[in-house]
Amino acid sequence: MGIREFPGGAPRGKSIAVGMRRSPDVSPRRLSDISPQLRQLKYLVVDEAIKEDLKWSRSVEDLTSGPVGLTSIEERILRITGYYGYQPWAASYKREERPRDSPGPAEAQAPAGAEAGGRTSHRCWRCSRAQLKKIFWGVAVVLCVCSSWAGSTQLAKLTFRKFDAPFTLTWFATNWNFLFFPLYYVGHVCKSAEKQSVKQRYRECCRFFGDNGLTLKVFFTKAAPFGVLWTLTNYLYLHAIKKINTTDVSVLFCCNKAFVFLLSWIVLRDRFMGVRIVAAILAIAGIVMMTYADGFHSHSVIGIALVVGSASMSALYKVLFKLLLGSAKFGEAALFLSILGVFNILFITCIPVILYFTKVEYWSSFDDIPWGNLCGFSVLLLTFNIVLNFGIAVTYPTLMSVGIVLSVPVNAVVDHYTSKIVFNGVRVIAIIIIGLGFLLLLLPEEWDVWLIKLLTRLKVRKKEETAEGAADPGSGPQSKNRRARPSFAR
Repeated sequence: MGIREFPGGAPRGKSIAVGMRRSPDVSPRRLSDISPQLRQLKYLVVDEAIKEDLKWSRSVEDLTSGPVGLTSIEERILRITGYYGYQPWAASYKREERPRDSPGPAEAQAPAGAEAGGRTSHRCWRCSRAQLKKIFWGVAVVLCVCSSWAGSTQLAKLTFRKFDAPFTLTWFATNWNFLFFPLYYVGHVCKSAEKQSVKQRYRECCRFFGDNGLTLKVFFTKAAPFGVLWTLTNYLYLHAIKKINTTDVSVLFCCNKAFVFLLSWIVLRDRFMGVRIVAAILAIAGIVMMTYADGFHSHSVIGIALVVGSASMSALYKVLFKLLLGSAKFGEAALFLSILGVFNILFITCIPVILYFTKVEYWSSFDDIPWGNLCGFSVLLLTFNIVLNFGIAVTYPTLMSVGIVLSVPVNAVVDHYTSKIVFNGVRVIAIIIIGLGFLLLLLPEEWDVWLIKLLTRLKVRKKEETAEGAADPGSGPQSKNRRARPSFAR
């Protein structure tokens, strides 16, 4: 039978002995000019039946032989294809001609294994340190969100005892939004390696509004509507604090998460999720039960309507922002919030003046204004918005949302000692239902897939443990005698 020549001069056929030796100095060529489709051979699985039929084939025989096995995709491809005169006997020759006094497999692989184990453990330690750091920052962010939100709510309630002007308080606190971009620039100068001037950073962040930057048209079409929604959200929330206790206000405001989902599903065509529909139903049921908790009095109904309106304005703000502007980076978000402060100063200032002269929100003299409470409320609200917008840089977004829910029990404890709130069964159930709905809305979109994978892993692990228990050594005669021997130790 003749010998068939392949490209590169590699002979192929049964007449060539597989055990034939050649010089080990001949090395295979590289795969630089082989088609990229050969990369798929990395995942090639040779069936047992094919192995049996082709057992005389050099490629399959070399593929399955050898104590070490294939270690690289290049070697595997060249063995299977026989391309470019590759000579697998060279590798086997090197393996067979090793000196006998070399260390055994365990001894030879011990240093490499130890080194690899050290690298793996170091990498795992580094990952665990990074995760611990992120969790630590997450706890700090949660506490900051919870304390600032609960503190601003309680301080607003305390302010209204001396200064009954919710819209003026809203206007005063919104003016502090102007500090967002300056504070961001300070952080940029401290942390960024490439420091830019204020003008350069401003121009770069203005690209968020389009190629022309922040023009007058963009200001009135893309910034002014959000300034109005921002003012309405805060005003309705503060006005609701005048009518009902802070516990009910804080828990009802958590419904904005359900409103965001419903609006996103309708307007943005977001993915439908049954668990979020259930959460929205729970939020609506909690609102109804909260209204029933005080017996449908006009005072409480108005307060609940105000805080539900505030949550609706907040949800509309978030959905419209995503629809019209998309997602923003940290600098762009800081600039946008500073622009809202400028809009508030330029165009909303006239409203508190009108309310003052019409005596809707009137105070006798400026000396009677509790400036400490106003500034404290503004600082806490500014801190809350800063952490909520920029906390994602150091921790997970879900943890920041958890801080808002945790403000509910904090307000409940404060109300229990400072007001005449009655925690009857209906109010407690309403709080639990709304909180549960809020937590359900924090579930990621792929939560069901993750749950199925987790259950599958647990089932596989249980089967492996059962198999290991059944295959434990102890079925031998010695083990049987040892088990049958009674123990007289007391």
